[in-house]
Amino acid sequence: MALAYDGAIQRLIDAFSRLPGIGPKGAQRIAFYLLSASQEEAQQLVDAITEVKDKVRFCDICGNVCEISPCPVCADPRRDHSVICVVEEPKDVMSIERTREYRGLYHVLGGAINPMANVGPADLNIPKLLDRLKTDEVQEVILALDPNIEGEATCTYLSRLLSPLGIKVTRLASGLPVGSDLEYADEITLARALTGRRAA
Repeated sequence: MALAYDGAIQRLIDAFSRLPGIGPKGAQRIAFYLLSASQEEAQQLVDAITEVKDKVRFCDICGNVCEISPCPVCADPRRDHSVICVVEEPKDVMSIERTREYRGLYHVLGGAINPMANVGPADLNIPKLLDRLKTDEVQEVILALDPNIEGEATCTYLSRLLSPLGIKVTRLASGLPVGSDLEYADEITLARALTGRRAA
């Protein structure tokens, strides 16, 4: 009795199951959906994946995703250059932008300190943040990291690292559920957390 599909379909299921948030059953559903999709629809997916791999890169200044560096946020002269909001991932930038409450700049760390996953401070985009803070322009750094153990550890590390620089370091106010991701916070909760931020 066969425990796996044969050839190409199993390779496709295996490829999808390696993606975050997709288990074996979800991978199987997607694979069979694509099998029954038109050639045009399947090609659109292939083209979209190829295009994102060819065109999308990380901003040289903040680490956000973009097609042209610097990203639109860093290149916008209307943004408040005196405030930098530090986030874990590029998806967190979009979560905060959806609130329409924040008009400063961003800095994407590319993760959070997580000893269990072998991620330490040296693995994060911290040196570029320190370089950005050498100018007199930045007056406040907002630590907008996920309210979980890794986010808390990273906030503590950054607070201690930045305190000697004489720059105001704040964190999002309470109201975000502990253990969650900023990505899943609704706009109203996130906007209140931004406007009611507290000292780090």
